[in-house]
Amino acid sequence: MRYWVVGEFGSGDEAKKALRRLGELGYAKETLDAFSPYPVEGIEEVLELKPSPLRGFALVAGLTGAAFAYWLQWWTSAVDSPLNVGNRPPHSGPTFVPITFESMVLFAALSLFFGLMWLFRFPRPHHPLFELESFRTASTGSFWVSVTTKQREEAEPVLRHLRELAARNTAVVEEKE
Repeated sequence: MRYWVVGEFGSGDEAKKALRRLGELGYAKETLDAFSPYPVEGIEEVLELKPSPLRGFALVAGLTGAAFAYWLQWWTSAVDSPLNVGNRPPHSGPTFVPITFESMVLFAALSLFFGLMWLFRFPRPHHPLFELESFRTASTGSFWVSVTTKQREEAEPVLRHLRELAARNTAVVEEKE
């Protein structure tokens, strides 16, 4: 059983300050999270988030797609069935560039799409925080801070800390199985 202890703040700076203070109070960085209607500068440093591996996925997939497209064009026109049309060479690199580029972009885009699905564990159409009616403001103008706990008794001190940090609204959400 998991519990999310959440607090609503009026600005990104207040949420950042609350996250920093909760970290100083000893809450593990893995249990802290933030929800905001737009990116807040510096919050990833406060949460100590690791850089996303998606850039590497896209680079490797793009280079693989380009290499595969170039190899396929070379194989079909120069090795498998070479045609001498107008005394042109069977292997002409510049003619392969458009398809090579398009394949590179396609492979990179597909790797980003499926990489996001894998990293964020999509599709997940429902999260327990969605049950909290006031949490809707996380997409319209409020900034929410959450602390994940495993026991209900651990939630009370977190609620007290969030209220001390001037949270406008606090709640505990229980994971339903």
